[in-house]
Amino acid sequence: MNLFAKQHSKLIKGCKANERAAQEGLYKLFYGDMLRLCYRYLKSHELSKEALNAGFLKVFQHIGTFDEKKGELGGWIRTIIVRTCIDLGRKEIRFSKETNVLEEAEDIFILPAVLNKLYAEDLLKCIRQLPDATRLVFNLSVIEGYSHGEIGEQLNIKESTSRWHLSEGKKMLRGMLTSSDGRIDQPTDNNKIT
Repeated sequence: MNLFAKQHSKLIKGCKANERAAQEGLYKLFYGDMLRLCYRYLKSHELSKEALNAGFLKVFQHIGTFDEKKGELGGWIRTIIVRTCIDLGRKEIRFSKETNVLEEAEDIFILPAVLNKLYAEDLLKCIRQLPDATRLVFNLSVIEGYSHGEIGEQLNIKESTSRWHLSEGKKMLRGMLTSSDGRIDQPTDNNKIT
């Protein structure tokens, strides 16, 4: 058993015993990664923090159901946080029930040269500029790998609406990422990831 597994195991046992120090340790251990995850799904910092705290509350309430033999702690927490973001996003976002869409959404191609010039932070900023519903569907489909059927089920929308949001998100991102002459603007030194 490696050091991280031992630390996780100790925190899990403490949380199952409802020990405050263990809960605080678990929260601090996963705080940064999970907050970044929330920022990806929700537009405002307040909503992101609300989702994070609501998600960790669920983690602490259901830590007794976590089985170390069946999965990894970080993945289990991530699933709870993503579902909490979806629930909160569903409350905040109004999806259009009537959408005229082709059955298959067009795949948008972004030139590899454009992608090579992108920095992760710049891409995340662009994704955060998408409309709320489109950003949520984009994240679930592209980043989390959910099918349109699964997205439709989770968000209570039609598969065609999910496809439309993904297609629109890709079009909007393509527009943001390329300038009028087909080249992406070079990021400033402040935007570089070190």
